[in-house]
Amino acid sequence: MSSPRHIAVIMDGNGRWAAAKGLPRIAGHRAGAEALDRAMHLCRDAGVEYLTVYAFSTENWKRSEEEVGGLMRLLSIYISSKRKELKKNGVRFRVIGRRSDLSEKLQREIADLEAFTADGAFTLAVALSYGGRDEIVRAARKALSEGMAPGDLDEAAFAQRLDTAGIPDPDLVIRTSGELRLSNFLLWQAAYAEFFFTGTLWPDFGKDDFEAALAAFAKRDRRMGGRKQ
Repeated sequence: MSSPRHIAVIMDGNGRWAAAKGLPRIAGHRAGAEALDRAMHLCRDAGVEYLTVYAFSTENWKRSEEEVGGLMRLLSIYISSKRKELKKNGVRFRVIGRRSDLSEKLQREIADLEAFTADGAFTLAVALSYGGRDEIVRAARKALSEGMAPGDLDEAAFAQRLDTAGIPDPDLVIRTSGELRLSNFLLWQAAYAEFFFTGTLWPDFGKDDFEAALAAFAKRDRRMGGRKQ
């Protein structure tokens, strides 16, 4: 089997990583941002074209004001500090999720970085204030608001109204920290994805974990609901 074209990652374990080291949770998120940089390099070296990461879910707003505020500041810093590096490395930055939940300042920063990196050959899609069910509902509402007749709405038309329009479905979904669930991530898009679960906490995710995921993927028989004759 060839390497996956699109890898999606549920980056789990930042808080537990920090707690194990006696550090505040935001320190775990900073370490998680460094792990994201490693993952991008690993993906690009392996010929992966798309990386989608679950950074902040619609449910994460329930966390403490301190943690949420820290995460948003960290994201803003990431956007400004990585701007030139992403452009230089040919990385196209994109955000999926309910942007209206974010501050106007952060929305402007995201839109600016998306425009600045629009010609990148490698796509990094960051899921912010994202939930798979919410995305599906918003796509359905969009179709209704456009006046689409029920008979005209097929899977392809619906997919074009999702946040991930223009991005192929993930071939491989990786979840770190030992949890074994999707947690409302890419529910539509992951219908035929392969899954790889690892006990490694996201800040510690590195080359060995990545290669293990690729090796597991290579052994899968992807029939997409069909059967070989």
